[in-house]
Amino acid sequence: MRLSTTQRRSIAFIVTSILISLGLTVEAQRGFNQRRGGEDRFSGNIRLEGNQPYDGRFTFVRVSYQNFMSRRNEWSHDYPVGERHFMKILNEVSLVNPYTETSNVLALDNPELMKYPIAYMAEPGYWMMTEAELAGLTAYLKKGGFLIFDDFRSPWEWGNLELQMARIYPNARWVDLTAEHPIFHSFYDINNLDLIPQYFQNYGTPKFRGLFEDNDPSKRMIAIANFDTDISEFWEYADTGIRSVSETNEAFKLGVNYIIYALTH
Repeated sequence: MRLSTTQRRSIAFIVTSILISLGLTVEAQRGFNQRRGGEDRFSGNIRLEGNQPYDGRFTFVRVSYQNFMSRRNEWSHDYPVGERHFMKILNEVSLVNPYTETSNVLALDNPELMKYPIAYMAEPGYWMMTEAELAGLTAYLKKGGFLIFDDFRSPWEWGNLELQMARIYPNARWVDLTAEHPIFHSFYDINNLDLIPQYFQNYGTPKFRGLFEDNDPSKRMIAIANFDTDISEFWEYADTGIRSVSETNEAFKLGVNYIIYALTH
Protein backbone atom coordinates (compact mmCIF):
# COMPACT_ATOMS: atom_id res chain seq x y z
CA MET A 1 0.00 0.00 0.00
CA ARG A 2 1.42 3.35 -1.02
CA LEU A 3 1.32 6.06 1.62
CA SER A 4 0.64 9.70 0.95
CA THR A 5 3.21 12.35 1.76
CA THR A 6 1.18 13.44 4.80
CA GLN A 7 0.97 9.85 6.06
CA ARG A 8 4.72 9.34 5.65
CA ARG A 9 5.42 12.57 7.52
CA SER A 10 3.09 11.58 10.34
CA ILE A 11 4.63 8.11 10.71
CA ALA A 12 8.18 9.49 10.74
CA PHE A 13 7.15 12.13 13.23
CA ILE A 14 5.53 9.67 15.61
CA VAL A 15 8.41 7.18 15.42
CA THR A 16 11.03 9.84 16.09
CA SER A 17 9.05 11.28 18.99
CA ILE A 18 8.66 7.84 20.55
CA LEU A 19 12.40 7.20 20.28
CA ILE A 20 13.08 10.48 22.04
CA SER A 21 10.45 9.80 24.68
CA LEU A 22 12.04 6.42 25.42
CA GLY A 23 15.28 8.18 26.24
CA LEU A 24 17.34 7.01 23.28
CA THR A 25 19.30 10.22 23.20
CA VAL A 26 22.52 11.19 24.90
CA GLU A 27 20.73 13.83 26.95
CA ALA A 28 18.46 11.23 28.51
CA GLN A 29 21.43 9.83 30.39
CA ARG A 30 22.16 13.12 32.14
CA GLY A 31 20.82 14.31 35.47
CA PHE A 32 17.90 16.73 35.69
CA ASN A 33 19.98 19.73 36.71
CA GLN A 34 22.68 19.13 34.13
CA ARG A 35 20.13 18.78 31.36
CA ARG A 36 18.59 22.15 32.18
CA GLY A 37 21.85 23.85 32.97
CA GLY A 38 20.91 23.46 36.65
CA GLU A 39 22.24 26.10 39.01
CA ASP A 40 24.51 27.48 36.33
CA ARG A 41 21.59 29.11 34.53
CA PHE A 42 20.60 31.06 37.62
CA SER A 43 24.10 31.91 38.83
CA GLY A 44 25.08 33.52 35.55
CA ASN A 45 27.62 30.82 34.67
CA ILE A 46 26.49 28.81 31.66
CA ARG A 47 28.40 25.80 30.37
CA LEU A 48 28.50 26.77 26.73
CA GLU A 49 29.27 24.17 24.12
CA GLY A 50 31.48 25.23 21.24
CA ASN A 51 29.84 26.76 18.19
CA GLN A 52 29.75 24.87 14.93
CA PRO A 53 31.89 26.69 12.33
CA TYR A 54 29.82 27.90 9.40
CA ASP A 55 29.85 25.61 6.37
CA GLY A 56 26.43 26.30 4.84
CA ARG A 57 24.62 23.47 6.60
CA PHE A 58 21.56 24.44 8.64
CA THR A 59 22.49 25.20 12.24
CA PHE A 60 20.16 26.12 15.09
CA VAL A 61 21.15 29.56 16.38
CA ARG A 62 20.17 30.78 19.83
CA VAL A 63 20.53 34.47 20.66
CA SER A 64 22.32 35.36 23.89
CA TYR A 65 21.74 38.66 25.66
CA GLN A 66 22.40 40.44 28.93
CA ASN A 67 19.53 40.28 31.41
CA PHE A 68 18.82 43.88 32.40
CA MET A 69 17.38 42.83 35.78
CA SER A 70 19.95 40.38 37.13
CA ARG A 71 22.82 38.04 36.25
CA ARG A 72 20.42 35.22 35.41
CA ASN A 73 20.77 33.96 31.85
CA GLU A 74 17.17 33.59 30.77
CA TRP A 75 18.26 33.32 27.15
CA SER A 76 19.68 29.85 27.95
CA HIS A 77 16.35 28.33 29.04
CA ASP A 78 16.15 24.76 27.64
CA TYR A 79 19.70 25.00 26.22
CA PRO A 80 21.13 22.84 24.76
CA VAL A 81 18.76 19.87 25.01
CA GLY A 82 15.71 21.62 23.58
CA GLU A 83 17.36 22.44 20.27
CA ARG A 84 19.06 19.02 20.07
CA HIS A 85 15.73 17.22 20.27
CA PHE A 86 14.11 19.68 17.87
CA MET A 87 16.89 19.31 15.28
CA LYS A 88 16.58 15.51 15.44
CA ILE A 89 12.89 15.81 14.61
CA LEU A 90 13.58 18.31 11.80
CA ASN A 91 16.21 15.99 10.37
CA GLU A 92 13.88 12.98 10.38
CA VAL A 93 10.87 14.59 8.73
CA SER A 94 12.46 17.00 6.24
CA LEU A 95 15.36 17.45 3.83
CA VAL A 96 16.76 20.45 5.71
CA ASN A 97 19.66 18.28 6.98
CA PRO A 98 20.49 20.27 10.12
CA TYR A 99 23.28 19.62 12.57
CA THR A 100 21.67 17.51 15.29
CA GLU A 101 24.38 17.30 17.94
CA THR A 102 25.55 20.90 17.97
CA SER A 103 24.08 24.39 17.86
CA ASN A 104 25.36 27.95 18.01
CA VAL A 105 24.97 30.69 20.59
CA LEU A 106 25.49 34.16 19.16
CA ALA A 107 24.98 37.72 20.35
CA LEU A 108 23.12 40.11 18.10
CA ASP A 109 26.26 42.16 17.47
CA ASN A 110 28.27 39.13 16.38
CA PRO A 111 28.94 39.40 12.61
CA GLU A 112 28.61 35.60 12.37
CA LEU A 113 24.85 35.97 12.90
CA MET A 114 24.53 37.33 9.35
CA LYS A 115 25.40 33.87 7.98
CA TYR A 116 22.32 32.20 9.48
CA PRO A 117 18.76 32.82 8.20
CA ILE A 118 16.91 31.95 11.42
CA ALA A 119 17.58 32.79 15.07
CA TYR A 120 15.76 31.80 18.25
CA MET A 121 15.42 33.80 21.48
CA ALA A 122 14.10 32.53 24.82
CA GLU A 123 12.43 34.77 27.40
CA PRO A 124 12.57 38.12 25.55
CA GLY A 125 10.75 39.71 28.46
CA TYR A 126 14.19 40.18 30.03
CA TRP A 127 15.96 41.29 26.86
CA MET A 128 17.48 44.71 26.35
CA MET A 129 19.72 45.61 23.41
CA THR A 130 22.91 47.60 23.54
CA GLU A 131 23.45 50.07 20.72
CA ALA A 132 25.80 47.59 19.03
CA GLU A 133 23.21 44.82 19.29
CA LEU A 134 20.54 47.17 17.95
CA ALA A 135 22.66 47.86 14.88
CA GLY A 136 23.37 44.15 14.45
CA LEU A 137 19.73 43.09 14.66
CA THR A 138 18.61 45.90 12.36
CA ALA A 139 21.07 44.73 9.71
CA TYR A 140 20.09 41.09 10.24
CA LEU A 141 16.38 41.66 9.74
CA LYS A 142 16.87 43.96 6.77
CA LYS A 143 19.01 41.29 5.14
CA GLY A 144 16.16 38.80 5.46
CA GLY A 145 16.72 37.16 8.83
CA PHE A 146 13.85 35.60 10.76
CA LEU A 147 13.42 35.67 14.55
CA ILE A 148 11.54 33.22 16.76
CA PHE A 149 10.62 34.52 20.24
CA ASP A 150 9.54 31.93 22.78
CA ASP A 151 8.90 31.30 26.47
CA PHE A 152 7.52 34.48 27.98
CA ARG A 153 4.33 35.68 29.59
CA SER A 154 2.68 38.59 31.46
CA PRO A 155 1.84 42.03 30.07
CA TRP A 156 5.12 43.59 31.17
CA GLU A 157 7.18 40.91 29.43
CA TRP A 158 5.21 41.45 26.24
CA GLY A 159 5.66 45.18 26.67
CA ASN A 160 9.42 44.75 26.83
CA LEU A 161 9.49 42.80 23.56
CA GLU A 162 7.41 45.51 21.89
CA LEU A 163 9.73 48.17 23.28
CA GLN A 164 12.88 46.49 22.00
CA MET A 165 11.51 45.83 18.51
CA ALA A 166 10.14 49.39 18.33
CA ARG A 167 13.73 50.59 18.52
CA ILE A 168 14.13 49.10 15.03
CA TYR A 169 10.60 49.64 13.73
CA PRO A 170 9.06 52.60 15.63
CA ASN A 171 5.63 51.92 14.17
CA ALA A 172 5.82 48.15 14.53
CA ARG A 173 2.43 46.47 14.82
CA TRP A 174 2.25 42.88 16.00
CA VAL A 175 -0.59 40.86 14.52
CA ASP A 176 -2.44 38.08 16.31
CA LEU A 177 -2.17 35.13 13.95
CA THR A 178 -4.93 32.73 13.09
CA ALA A 179 -4.59 29.17 11.85
CA GLU A 180 -5.18 30.39 8.30
CA HIS A 181 -1.75 32.01 8.07
CA PRO A 182 0.69 30.21 5.71
CA ILE A 183 3.23 29.67 8.48
CA PHE A 184 0.90 27.08 9.98
CA HIS A 185 0.72 25.22 6.67
CA SER A 186 4.29 25.42 5.40
CA PHE A 187 4.89 21.73 6.21
CA TYR A 188 2.25 20.39 8.58
CA ASP A 189 -1.31 21.61 8.40
CA ILE A 190 -2.10 23.12 11.80
CA ASN A 191 -5.76 23.98 11.44
CA ASN A 192 -6.67 24.93 14.99
CA LEU A 193 -4.35 26.93 17.24
CA ASP A 194 -6.58 26.15 20.22
CA LEU A 195 -5.20 22.60 20.06
CA ILE A 196 -1.64 23.75 20.70
CA PRO A 197 -0.95 22.58 24.27
CA GLN A 198 0.25 24.75 27.13
CA TYR A 199 3.19 23.33 29.05
CA PHE A 200 2.31 25.07 32.28
CA GLN A 201 -1.44 25.17 32.70
CA ASN A 202 -1.50 28.47 34.59
CA TYR A 203 -0.06 30.37 31.63
CA GLY A 204 -3.45 30.68 29.96
CA THR A 205 -4.08 30.23 26.25
CA PRO A 206 -1.02 30.34 23.96
CA LYS A 207 -0.95 33.27 21.56
CA PHE A 208 1.01 33.54 18.33
CA ARG A 209 1.87 36.98 17.01
CA GLY A 210 3.68 38.01 13.87
CA LEU A 211 5.64 41.07 12.82
CA PHE A 212 5.58 41.80 9.09
CA GLU A 213 7.52 43.90 6.63
CA ASP A 214 5.90 47.34 6.40
CA ASN A 215 3.27 46.15 8.91
CA ASP A 216 1.60 44.40 5.99
CA PRO A 217 0.39 40.84 6.80
CA SER A 218 0.44 40.03 3.09
CA LYS A 219 4.21 40.51 3.06
CA ARG A 220 7.00 38.46 4.60
CA MET A 221 6.83 37.77 8.31
CA ILE A 222 10.11 38.79 9.92
CA ALA A 223 9.44 37.55 13.46
CA ILE A 224 7.01 35.31 15.29
CA ALA A 225 6.34 35.31 19.02
CA ASN A 226 5.04 32.37 21.03
CA PHE A 227 3.48 34.37 23.85
CA ASP A 228 1.97 33.03 27.08
CA THR A 229 3.55 29.68 26.34
CA ASP A 230 6.84 27.78 26.30
CA ILE A 231 7.18 25.66 23.18
CA SER A 232 10.84 24.78 23.78
CA GLU A 233 9.92 23.26 27.14
CA PHE A 234 8.17 20.50 25.20
CA TRP A 235 11.28 20.08 23.04
CA GLU A 236 13.60 19.79 26.02
CA TYR A 237 11.56 17.30 28.01
CA ALA A 238 10.45 15.17 25.05
CA ASP A 239 12.53 12.27 26.37
CA THR A 240 11.08 12.25 29.88
CA GLY A 241 7.43 11.34 29.49
CA ILE A 242 6.37 14.35 31.58
CA ARG A 243 3.93 15.29 28.81
CA SER A 244 2.37 12.94 26.28
CA VAL A 245 3.91 12.25 22.88
CA SER A 246 0.79 13.61 21.17
CA GLU A 247 1.09 16.95 22.99
CA THR A 248 4.83 17.18 22.44
CA ASN A 249 4.31 16.49 18.74
CA GLU A 250 2.26 19.68 18.42
CA ALA A 251 5.19 21.75 19.70
CA PHE A 252 7.58 20.01 17.31
CA LYS A 253 5.18 20.61 14.42
CA LEU A 254 5.13 24.32 15.19
CA GLY A 255 8.92 24.46 15.17
CA VAL A 256 9.20 22.53 11.91
CA ASN A 257 6.67 24.85 10.27
CA TYR A 258 8.57 27.92 11.44
CA ILE A 259 11.83 26.68 9.92
CA ILE A 260 10.28 25.66 6.60
CA TYR A 261 8.38 28.96 6.35
CA ALA A 262 11.45 31.05 7.08
CA LEU A 263 13.56 29.13 4.55
CA THR A 264 11.00 29.47 1.77
CA HIS A 265 9.68 33.02 2.17
